[in-house]
Amino acid sequence: MHFKYLQAGRSLKIRLHPDLEMKHSATAILLISMACSSCTQVYYSVLEKAGKHKRHILRDRVKAGQKEQEKASKQFESALQQFKSVVNFSGGELEAKYNRLKSEYDSCEARAAAVKNRITSIEQVALDLFAEWKAEIEQFQSEDLKRRSHEARLNSREQYAHLITAMHKAESKMGPILNVFKDHVLFLKHNLNAQAIASLKGQVVTIEAGVTDLIREMEISIAEAKKFIDTME
Repeated sequence: MHFKYLQAGRSLKIRLHPDLEMKHSATAILLISMACSSCTQVYYSVLEKAGKHKRHILRDRVKAGQKEQEKASKQFESALQQFKSVVNFSGGELEAKYNRLKSEYDSCEARAAAVKNRITSIEQVALDLFAEWKAEIEQFQSEDLKRRSHEARLNSREQYAHLITAMHKAESKMGPILNVFKDHVLFLKHNLNAQAIASLKGQVVTIEAGVTDLIREMEISIAEAKKFIDTME
């Protein structure tokens, strides 16, 4: 049995001892959860001593997520162009064209996973930031400062909600397109001939529409990220 958790934006895997898998799985899960939480707190503590607080970590992760979305957008566009190149095949090395398409699909899959991981890392630190902010508001003695900090937190949460909603919406568009690309790559693997390729020409319009929709949502999400980063600077 394996468990995964995110630490500093990376996925770490923990393997349970066989005895824990069968007899003490609930206890093991609790211990791992406590360990993950402890590691996260140590991570925050080390960075805070260096002058980097949760708001700075969130800003940096949003920037990284923004860049990852930009890369994913370009990669899906590149895969679309390669698919068009294959279905418009009119001579040359068919195997080489298929290999390039397969490589483009693999890159799209990797980019999609990277975007998903970035979103998870953003959500993690945002949750911790807003929880800490809420708790610290109660420490104010000044009602005026308490009110202003409360309003600032609400505004930041609202801006963050717009951002994360846009990121999830864009990310959700990648899965269906990946499935379509995968189907066609597998079909070509099994039927790598001119007749099979010709039968796929009618799919170009549908795939292109899906990629265009994805890129549009990515652009919206990237713009939301920029606005959020600007407020955090």
